[in-house]
Parts: sequence; C-alpha cells; structure tokens
Amino acid sequence: MTDPVLIDELKTLVEPGKVLTDAASLEAWGKDWTKHFPPAPSAIVFPKTVDQVQAIVRWANRHKVALVPSGGRTGLSAAAVAANGEVVVSFDYMNRILDFNAFDRTVVCQPGVVTAQLQAFAEEQGLYYPVDFASSGSSQIGGNIGTNAGGIKVIRYGMTRNWVAGLKVVTGAGELLELNKDLIKNATGYDLRQLFIGAEGTLGFVVEATMRLDRAPKNLTAMVLGTPDFDSIMPVLHAFQGKLDLTAFEFFSDKGLAKILGRGDVPAPFATDCPFYALLEFEATTEDVANEALALFEHCVEQGWVLDGVMSQSEQQLRNLWKLREYLSETISHWTPYKNDISVTVAKVPAFLRDIDAIVTAYYPDFEVVWYGHIGDGNLHLNILKPEDMGKDEFFAKCAVVNKQVFETVEKYNGSISAEHGVGMTKRDYLAYSRSAAEIAYMKAVKAVFDPNGIMNPGKIFAPE
Repeated sequence: MTDPVLIDELKTLVEPGKVLTDAASLEAWGKDWTKHFPPAPSAIVFPKTVDQVQAIVRWANRHKVALVPSGGRTGLSAAAVAANGEVVVSFDYMNRILDFNAFDRTVVCQPGVVTAQLQAFAEEQGLYYPVDFASSGSSQIGGNIGTNAGGIKVIRYGMTRNWVAGLKVVTGAGELLELNKDLIKNATGYDLRQLFIGAEGTLGFVVEATMRLDRAPKNLTAMVLGTPDFDSIMPVLHAFQGKLDLTAFEFFSDKGLAKILGRGDVPAPFATDCPFYALLEFEATTEDVANEALALFEHCVEQGWVLDGVMSQSEQQLRNLWKLREYLSETISHWTPYKNDISVTVAKVPAFLRDIDAIVTAYYPDFEVVWYGHIGDGNLHLNILKPEDMGKDEFFAKCAVVNKQVFETVEKYNGSISAEHGVGMTKRDYLAYSRSAAEIAYMKAVKAVFDPNGIMNPGKIFAPE
C-alpha cells in the first residue's frame, strides 16, 4: 500500500508527525528481533488514544489495508514484522499507567507500557509483577499479551495470561470490547479475553490491560549447580521441588556458559567445568530454608547428580548468577542463531532433548549448538550458531532442512512447536505439528468473526492460502 492519497488520509486520523514513511523508520519499526524476513512496510502510524486506534482500523477496513501491531519489537517469531507493504501500528505513545487499585492489587496499563516499567511501578507499591525475561527493559505489555509471554518465573507464577484481569480491545471490525471487567470470578459464558491473549494481533489490538500484581518475594536466593550430564538435572529438580517452593529453575549448557564468560563482564560461578548447569531460585525467608537448600545440595552431590555449586549470599551475587542465564540470548545473537522454542511435559524432557540433540548432531556436526531453557516448565531453547564464514541466507536454508525432523519429534512427544515465542511467520508452516486440522479450522473461523476483512496481522499464525 503506497498510495499517497491513502497516506494523507491516514495522517488526518492521528496527531501531526505521527505517520512516518521515511526509509529509516520503515526499517526500524517494520521488524522484530528475527532476521528471517526483510521489513517492507508502507507507513508507521503512532496512535495516542483508543479513538485513534479505532479510526485507524476502520480506515484500514474501508481501504482493505493490512495492519501489523508493533510493541517493543523483541519478538522471536516475526509476528511483528511487516514484510508485505502493511501499515505498522506502533503503541509507543500509548505508554501510560492509568490507574492502580491497591485493594485488588491491579494496575491499568496502556499497551505500550514497558514490562520493566510495570515491574518498577509494582515495586514502588510494595508489590510484584512476576512475568520476567531478558527483554523486560524493552518489551511492551501489549506484545507480552499478544504472545502470552512466559520467561524465567513460569514454574512459580505461570504465563502472562495468568496476570491479565481484564482487557479493552479494538477488534478487526473496529469495535471496542471490554473483556472480563477485571473480575476474579466471572461465569458468564465464553471468556473472550483469553482468545486475545496469544493471538498475536490477528483478532484485534489490545488498547488497555488490567494486570494483576502479587506480593513481593522475600530474600530471593539463587543457586547454580554444575551437573555431569543432562539426565542429572531432572532428579535435582525433583529433589528441590520436593522441599522448596521454587520461583525459577533454569538450565544452560557449557557452550552457553563459555559464550557468557567470553564477554569478560560476568564471573564464572565456580572453577569446576561441567557439561550442564542448573540455576534455581527460592525465597530464603528463614535460616531453616537456607539450611534446607544446602542439605539438598549435599544430597545431590552424594547421589552424583551435582559436581559443584554456589549459593548467592547477597543481592549482587544473586544478580551475577542470573546474568549467566539472562545474558545468553543477547550474547549469542552475535552468531545470528537459528532458534527453536519447543516444549513438552516436564517428565518427558530428558528423552525429548536426547532425541532432538541426536537429530541436530547428525545433520549439523560442524555447527555449534547452545542449549538453554526453562527446564522447570518443560521449555527448551535450541540455538544453532551461524559460522562466521557462512552467509545468513545459506545458514537459515541449511537449518530449515531439519525442521521437519525436529517438529515430528515434538509431535511424537505431544509437545508444542512454540512454547513462549508465538507462531508468527517463522512457525506458521509447522502449526499442524501442534494443532489438529479441526483445531486450526476453528481458529481460522474465530479469526473470521473478529476480523472479517482479514486486515489484522495477516500471514501470522496461519500460512497464506
């Protein structure tokens, strides 16, 4: 869509200067963190009010113009990429916290509120917003809702959908809906709020969200434990879960640790070299809890599941240990990794990882593979790193060859091809490995109801027909 007349009409719907068409802006707002699809939007529009969002959607329906929502653009599935002349709707200027209810412990946010902004606001109230991940400093609440973001605390707190009390959305038809009205109990038929969570903007745009908060955790303490093999991680998880209420349980491989240490700004947790590492976190509310954690560590060492370990003794140590895990995605981005975000039930993780690792090793014996993930909830991140002397397109083409085998294995274990990154364009051709034909047909029918003209983020979730 490059019609200057339509662009001029779009400019009348928002404040002056809030429609951009220069090349640098199209490049910046037309993409997310994926590098598979070159951005090619026609314009970027920045609404500041709900009325302006409705006007943009109605304009798009009149002229059959496709719209792509844009938040912090930290996504890893190309759900926010405008690759086919779409108009990008950026929520950067709808970024205010509108209300706080101390009694209900809820916060009303515009979609452009950054995750860390909500976390800081909660902390100021003596409360806690627990959905957390490496991109919290730039990701936005609307995008988190669109992808049902997970992160490092899911084992204790669940996904984003667990914290959405209510939504205001503008549907693909331009109608404004208020969903659930922030109620805890509401048994009045279909919960349309849940349809919009994880829909990647294909049904409509979130224009306001009421988010729940929790009590602030006390004396968070982390342990990093080195294990002799991956199979040892699961009994360690089982042992600690049996005695402690964990807030996180992560894992990463020695190759991942080597990349982190290569930065030069993060210290090694201990001197012993180990093939795999587990990072767990809990509230050391009393000395007895800390002593229990140390006793569990000694038990795991005696069983041969753990070779070495360390427990944080201060806030700074806690932050340093978390850097070993949280800095991984940013650090390996230098190698333009081919990423897969896959999940199975926790009990199936060891066998599942062995099968996937065997496939990747057989196909790519010369490629470096970095494993990490949220092992406590069954979510594994497979990262194949691009060799320095290989072009991006050639590398991604080689990696795509193995997709069928990887996703067939996901299907065999009744897993998900996308645990927390969404489907977007990178996974849309493989949706049938996680969803039945009947499910996909119903999903498409739901989209047709909310987006009758197919203007809302087309080509995402479902492959073009």
